[in-house]
Amino acid sequence: MTKYVINGGKRLNGEVTISGAKNAAVAIIPAALLVDGSCRIENVPKIIDVTLQMEILRELGVSVRLLNATTVELDGECVQDAKVPYELMRKIRASYYLIGALLGKYHHAEVAMPGGCNFGGIRPIDQHIKGFEALGATVSIREGGFIHADAPNGLTGAHIYFDVVSVGATINIMLAAVLAKGMTIIENAAKEPHIVDLANFLNAMGADVKGAGTDVIKIRGVERLHGGTYSIIPDQIEAGTFMAAVAACGGQALIKNVIPKHLECITCKLAEMGVEITEFDDAVLVSRMGKLLKTNIKTLPYPGFPTDMQPQMTTALCLAEGTSIITEGVWDNRYRYTEELARMGANIHVDGKIAVVEGVSELTAAPVRAYDLRAGAAMVIAGLAAKGTTQVEQVTNIERGYENLVEKFVGLGADMFRAEIPDSDSATMPVAK
Repeated sequence: MTKYVINGGKRLNGEVTISGAKNAAVAIIPAALLVDGSCRIENVPKIIDVTLQMEILRELGVSVRLLNATTVELDGECVQDAKVPYELMRKIRASYYLIGALLGKYHHAEVAMPGGCNFGGIRPIDQHIKGFEALGATVSIREGGFIHADAPNGLTGAHIYFDVVSVGATINIMLAAVLAKGMTIIENAAKEPHIVDLANFLNAMGADVKGAGTDVIKIRGVERLHGGTYSIIPDQIEAGTFMAAVAACGGQALIKNVIPKHLECITCKLAEMGVEITEFDDAVLVSRMGKLLKTNIKTLPYPGFPTDMQPQMTTALCLAEGTSIITEGVWDNRYRYTEELARMGANIHVDGKIAVVEGVSELTAAPVRAYDLRAGAAMVIAGLAAKGTTQVEQVTNIERGYENLVEKFVGLGADMFRAEIPDSDSATMPVAK
């Protein structure tokens, strides 16, 4: 089993460069199916979820050419089938964006129910289906967990109001609507940076999308999208993860290739915790020399505090003076990872959507699991801050969304490495030299 072995207790100092945004990439790559001809996408993160999406596109007949480490050229002219392979679909949550792209371009999609992170909450796709049906599609879930969507006469623009703010549904309806006849209006739309990035990509390819970043998005359908070149925005959550790690471990790090405005809610909370943040045009300098202070956090849809940063910040607050209260305002349950933190000496009490964190003076090393992507990042931060040697297993969950995480932390002075360690060898863990 591949594990991360972390010899903790070291401050983080140096520079780190943030990769392209995972949440933007997994929406923009399927959007390439809508394009006539080829499109070149730059700043693509090298993560498992993106690799899986490339495999899915190849299975559909898309020509996928890696031009360099972070640039891919996609050409969907030879797509023959709108049925997505089940075994690939079940490994990635964002594969459901293929429904919107295939339905929009080919008026038919047959896609398995998506996989991806399971952190205890229910993640329904009812708002997606509501939107597709409003555009004129017939949607059914058939035996074997396949979603069938058909619109033999094409899609027609509609006025769609989401019952709840949903990033996934907003993206899927945007993809379906760009080639639909007439105007589509999405109300109560999600406003995250990757929603804006997807809209910018689509517009660069000839779409007519207005209002992305607000709660009302208007899409006037066009006959076709043309090829072009587009660069994905930096990853807000990866940047926030490194910021939280510096807060937990102490030290000073220059985090490069970021959009500081996208980090404002994270920056504000870290400032409340006694962390110094200096913003530059495309970088932030994060410094924590003194003690961490308590704060309260409630996750909300953007521009509120991101749910994908909740586990990392909770981990840092385990080492803050006083009592912090975390309220999860997006998912029903995202606290499974706190059991792992408790094994390391954290004092956390969870009641439904609320976690009460009593700060402790230190964490101690223990074998822990990465139950999902962001929980895994939290385990890495805990291991870096803890005394002793921590093993993190199920690291595939982490590598779904973080590019070269080990190498980047080592560049900041961390003592950690990837290792193949049988479960029976847990008592005799190797120590990095």
